[in-house]
Amino acid sequence: MTTDGQCSLAQRLTGIDEIECVTPDLNGVPRGKVMTAEGFLQGRRLQLARGVLLQCIMGGYPPARFYGSDDSDLALIPDPAQIHCLPWSKEPRALVICDADELTGERSNLSTRGQLKAVIARYAALGLAPVVATELEFFIFAPNTDPTRPFQPPVGLDGRREDGHSAFSVSSNNGLRPFFSEVYECMAALGLPRDTFMHEMGVSQFEINLLHGDPLLLADQTFLFKHLLKEVALKHGLTVVCMAKPLAHTPGSSMHIHQSIVEIGTGRNVFSDEAGEPTAIFRHFIGGQQAGMADFTALFAPNVNSYQRLCHPFASPNNACWSHDNRAAGLRIPASSPLARRVENRLPGADANPYLAVAASLAAGLYGIENQLEPSEAIQGEFQVPDNLSLPCTLHAALERLTRSQLAKELFGEEFIEGYVASKTLELTSFLDEITPWERRVLAAQA
Repeated sequence: MTTDGQCSLAQRLTGIDEIECVTPDLNGVPRGKVMTAEGFLQGRRLQLARGVLLQCIMGGYPPARFYGSDDSDLALIPDPAQIHCLPWSKEPRALVICDADELTGERSNLSTRGQLKAVIARYAALGLAPVVATELEFFIFAPNTDPTRPFQPPVGLDGRREDGHSAFSVSSNNGLRPFFSEVYECMAALGLPRDTFMHEMGVSQFEINLLHGDPLLLADQTFLFKHLLKEVALKHGLTVVCMAKPLAHTPGSSMHIHQSIVEIGTGRNVFSDEAGEPTAIFRHFIGGQQAGMADFTALFAPNVNSYQRLCHPFASPNNACWSHDNRAAGLRIPASSPLARRVENRLPGADANPYLAVAASLAAGLYGIENQLEPSEAIQGEFQVPDNLSLPCTLHAALERLTRSQLAKELFGEEFIEGYVASKTLELTSFLDEITPWERRVLAAQA
């Protein structure tokens, strides 16, 4: 070891044999390789095939032309701030979040973490820094060994399963206190600060709010938290599900994104002026969000199941309207002081890739600022969604819209958008290749 930083890292990894070197793929799933701690500390370069970043949720890949016909390698570059000893692992083990860069050192357009870093850099060029917070909802179920059967909540301390009347409850009857105690311990060990936690509206559905901060940090924290949830659940004989809509007739799970912008150097929230009133930048940011939401729906709602949540809304609006403190609007301005004025994007589901969802939302807002776009009139109370503010309501329609979007290609590059659409089209085709129980139950009798 030749530097204090290397010595410190070596001390942190004392007793660690293996390190999971991971990067988020298109869907936000951790992909990578396991390296020996010795090799990691020696700085050996780790490489990963480009196609891995476009891996479908089923495990397949789109045609090689979407990631380079030779499927050449990318370099996994560890982020020194995201090296963590894994508290849930029985064996001493660590994890590091990596960037997936070209071997030349340039950012890979296929990397969703790289896409978010590029958006943040565009803000920085204007002397601005976005600030975000995520609210992640998820369900906790008993093990589900038969995917043809509905999910069920765990058996509670009274011997019964939760029946849907526990929203905002703080009771321990669900028997999940030991699970959440370990979740909190693991969050502390990984340096994941939590703000509030609550039982949501759905059966055995919960929400955690992460503290606001740098967008890349929050995306990393959300990525780690989802991974942590599933790993700890396995230890407790539970199943954590971040699907957008795992249960029928039940609210789905969102990943709301709260967004504000501060001036680099002063930390001043540029959404409010000195008198505490909304600024032109605030209006333009909302205008950009509205301009991009329909084109980017497939990035916020990436799966077939995502549209089950959006088309059966329980405070999950499928529109680009904006409002002051109205949960029926896709863009909500929460009640707050001028210092905390922010825009909440309520479209993303819990199944969205946090890096990509945050990047798309912030990129749309920046587009509005750069082009001085004006938003529509704010809506309040019950309202009808104007045609120009409605959003695609199926994955097929959302992918069609994304394919035609010049804005998406301008902001994220043709390589990324074409690769994303190709991968998601494979997933959609795989879904359409199956016949559902509803079709057999209802349609067979009419044949």
